[in-house]
Amino acid sequence: MKIEIQLDESRKEPLVVVYTDKVNEEIHALVRRLSQDAPQMLVGFREDEATILQEEFVLRVYAENGKVLAETMDGLYLLRLRLYELEERLDKKMFVRISNSEIINLRKVKRFDLSLAGTICVQMQNGAVTYVSRRYVARIKQVLGL
Repeated sequence: MKIEIQLDESRKEPLVVVYTDKVNEEIHALVRRLSQDAPQMLVGFREDEATILQEEFVLRVYAENGKVLAETMDGLYLLRLRLYELEERLDKKMFVRISNSEIINLRKVKRFDLSLAGTICVQMQNGAVTYVSRRYVARIKQVLGL
């Protein structure tokens, strides 16, 4: 994506115009980000405390028993968002969905084991092991340049 900024002293507020041949997910994401008024904080809950979670410290986000959890090196936090909402909010350069129930932080991956037929084993920096579902293998290979 190319970005061009033009200064115009007659403008009283910024105007964003997007020229594109088609509307795709990248354009939708751009519109969502530009139209957000307040910064989107990721808030995790543990016991009676709410903690603001920094994206760079989140290893993975996953759904389990009807709850959405964020795993950090500091432990697990309950989130009050759905996975699809988190997928929209989280930095797409850092986070990728690996199954219907899990999103991982690529910068917190220790290794990918490609030896399994049809799937990929992911070992996180904290030692946790998870798997890319068959549906998402092609996407992960694309992200990894394989």
